[in-house]
Amino acid sequence: MAGGLKSIRRRAWLGVMLVLFLSACGGGDRERRGLLGGLFSGRSDEVPLEQQDAETIFRSAEFELEEDDPEEAARLFTEVERLHPYSEWAKRALIMAAFAYHEDQDYENARAAAQRYIDFYPADEEAAYAQYLLALSYYDQIDQVGRDQGITFQALQALRLVIERYPDSPYASSAILKFDLAFDHLAGKEMEIGRYYLRRGHYISAINRFRVVVEQFQTTSHTPEALLRLVEAYLSLGLTDEAQTAAAILGHNFQSSPFYEDSYRLLTGQGLSPDAAGEGWLRDIWRQTMRGAWL
Repeated sequence: MAGGLKSIRRRAWLGVMLVLFLSACGGGDRERRGLLGGLFSGRSDEVPLEQQDAETIFRSAEFELEEDDPEEAARLFTEVERLHPYSEWAKRALIMAAFAYHEDQDYENARAAAQRYIDFYPADEEAAYAQYLLALSYYDQIDQVGRDQGITFQALQALRLVIERYPDSPYASSAILKFDLAFDHLAGKEMEIGRYYLRRGHYISAINRFRVVVEQFQTTSHTPEALLRLVEAYLSLGLTDEAQTAAAILGHNFQSSPFYEDSYRLLTGQGLSPDAAGEGWLRDIWRQTMRGAWL
């Protein structure tokens, strides 16, 4: 027992002395982390990766993640898969590589790793998480792509797969929330472009954008404003029947909305009132509203 205690104390003392030595040497943070990582993970940086077993490389990758270096972690997880492709560690390393790439905001490689996991292990319990990571790799890029909404559509498709394929997984509820937010984002982009056209007097182009929101994104938060902007655009063109109908739909579905108050004020200012008048696509929306088939 005494001998064991001495051995423990000796290893602890050596560890402390190594830390002090590295600090005194003034080596860079990366070098010190690498040596300490090798000490506590059972890995030595002097040993080539090709000579290390799968678990050792995997543990080294985990250490890099803990040290907030996802780029190096992803590289090491990928090496596990390359050097030990038929081991159980390779399977675990593949999903961890996808996670590490995502943490590093390397979304293209995150998607590639996640998709490989889904392709190789479609029935595995982690396949749901791989699909969720793949969806996140699109979703987290939505605000980075300007007016190009291709990424948003891809995020919606990937999130839908999580919801439909893995409805009982712990990721389904998060996927539903993100799906709704991404859907709302698409509607918001249509509104942004529509407002741009409206401000410049391009009323037909503006109407086309607001119509997309009303017809295809009616469950989003942007629908009341889209109806108001339709009232504005149609009044500017002198199309009073369409303006009145848009306001009637707005009033029926969102009467407490400030957008309805604005539309009512615009109409009454011209001696008009909200009313389903004339024919056309808005009259069809009104009929659907009356049947409870819209919203």
